Amino acid sequence: MQINHCRSGRMGWKMQDQSTIYLGPGDLSLHTLHSCADSAMNLPLGYYQCVSVFIDLDALTTTPPDILSEAGINGNNLYAKFCEQEGHTAMPASEKIEHIFSELYDLPERMYLSYFKLKVQELLLFLDMLDLENTKRLNQYVSGQVETIKEIHSLMTSDLKRHYTIEKLSKQYLMNTTTLKSVFKAVYGMPIASYMKEYRMNLAANMLLQEDKSISEIAAAVGYKSQSKFTSAFRNKFQILPTAYQKLYRNQ
Repeated sequence: MQINHCRSGRMGWKMQDQSTIYLGPGDLSLHTLHSCADSAMNLPLGYYQCVSVFIDLDALTTTPPDILSEAGINGNNLYAKFCEQEGHTAMPASEKIEHIFSELYDLPERMYLSYFKLKVQELLLFLDMLDLENTKRLNQYVSGQVETIKEIHSLMTSDLKRHYTIEKLSKQYLMNTTTLKSVFKAVYGMPIASYMKEYRMNLAANMLLQEDKSISEIAAAVGYKSQSKFTSAFRNKFQILPTAYQKLYRNQ
């Protein structure tokens, strides 16, 4: 069994049954290695940081650590609970999941092995106690929906001077607005308007450092007709004016 905890970025996992699950910061997934043997991964944001735990379910059943043995935890029960029906389970971020994993990302190297041993046992105790029937699951999306959303993303980011409404995209791609908004947020981690604003600002920041263009030219290139509105949006995002950002970071 493989257990994945996403710390940052975003990862899509297309399973054997052609359904796709997306993990964002704090989300947790469990699956058998068989269920992902022919799976495909993609990184919608271009990066993904995680902790992955691999559990030998047979060894956990035959020779469990004392603490887990006392709690009656074994590999057969974990498999039946999380993987027997669909081969995988995925859950959104929660305080309990965060509590288990948060300390694993900033350990001194000498503590890695010992701390991970403790935390993996804590994780398995948590999973054994989890009331799965009353636990929210991450939605799964069919491949056709995901591919349509990727096409919409390519359209919107290919020419930032053009702006698209959800209604227009819905008609053009024959997808109702509710599904469009839901699947886009699942794939890219935020609503369309928020994502595009973030995309524009990040591209503008890169252009300020890499290209010899004026602020007004960069504003226009990322879809702002008004330089003042661009400057305001940039300052809200980075807490600094574009000109100051350029002077501060360009030669670093």
